[in-house]
Amino acid sequence: MRNVEELKAKVLEAQQNSDIASLYVLEQIAHETFDEDALQGFYANILDLALEKLTDTLESHRLMDINEVQDFATLRALYEYAIEHYSAGEIKDASALFEVLSGLSNDSAFSSALKLHWIASAENISLEDFLDNIADLEATQSAGTFYISQFTKKAQSLIEAFQSKGKKA
Repeated sequence: MRNVEELKAKVLEAQQNSDIASLYVLEQIAHETFDEDALQGFYANILDLALEKLTDTLESHRLMDINEVQDFATLRALYEYAIEHYSAGEIKDASALFEVLSGLSNDSAFSSALKLHWIASAENISLEDFLDNIADLEATQSAGTFYISQFTKKAQSLIEAFQSKGKKA
């Protein structure tokens, strides 16, 4: 990118085309170019587009295809939004988002992983405890997923305890 105006034009074009994937492609350049306020606006636009796509998906009664670039980018944006809530201690909000996300994709690995996120947050487990005791971050990094996809043996115990309370995951 030659300048801020050129970047802004590319961001605006991606927004007008509801192209979340292109916005993610521009993410590194945005970090290097925009000030903090502009960067917050950049991410707010990604989230707005993702929420629109979520609404469209729910209204059309379809599942998102994680192998389709726009659905992938939408799932990533919504996941990051849920993690942001979780990190901020807004566990009930995060839990609701994880629950929706667990049923939003046709990818069984993504859905299973998000069910564990949902159960952990529904059981009021803090993000720190989730990361320290349930998530296997090293294995997740090796798997190369944008979401926490690998878990410790304690995860199975969590699922069993959740189900023993008569709850369904």
